[in-house]
Amino acid sequence: MCNEVARRIALGELRHDWSQLKIPLRFPEGAPNMAPLASIRITDPTVIIRAARDAAGGAVAGEAELVTRRWSWPAPGGKPVYNYRADGREFANGNSQGRCLIAADAFYEFTDPARRGELPVDTAALPPIPKGRKDKWAFTLTGAAWFGIAGLWRTHPQVPSHGGEAFTMLTCPPGDDIAPFHSRQIVIVPRADWGRWLDGSAPAAEICRPLPAGSLAVAPAVR
Repeated sequence: MCNEVARRIALGELRHDWSQLKIPLRFPEGAPNMAPLASIRITDPTVIIRAARDAAGGAVAGEAELVTRRWSWPAPGGKPVYNYRADGREFANGNSQGRCLIAADAFYEFTDPARRGELPVDTAALPPIPKGRKDKWAFTLTGAAWFGIAGLWRTHPQVPSHGGEAFTMLTCPPGDDIAPFHSRQIVIVPRADWGRWLDGSAPAAEICRPLPAGSLAVAPAVR
């Protein structure tokens, strides 16, 4: 499961790309400090985009907002809910939970070095790594500087910061690009569907599926 992503784009780049959608983007908590982050891990904060909310917490039709929230909330047993299976589930916007997009430019997967010969990449030049460590792979979206990961945000009594809200990333069965590396993959929402995902008009089953083969590029990641 995905437990690390990167977000190195600047706020200006995000705002420019979002403006192409003709969906107003609000900053209800002020413009965030989007310093480049090559590694965002579970419980770290990062920016998400969701349907804009009014003073009562309800969704505002036709508008979006960008806020900073924590990745994962605690499950009843204490473990972090950082990935959530989308399979067969529907997700609606409400006052205390809803759909969101997590801005990222790469996500990482890890494999046992013993599997190098099974992977569809050239691993001949990879150096040996210490026992117990894994190879780290960076996945990027071909032809795009960044992408939006389908997620859910919610309020949680055990999240004291960031407005008491946190987010998780949705997962689906792996597509051809991910299957050699992992048995699940995060859901990447095509840019044309960002608005429909956020406002709830697109059924989750339509969005929460892998991209076509060749959509993702993979390369060894610097550790």
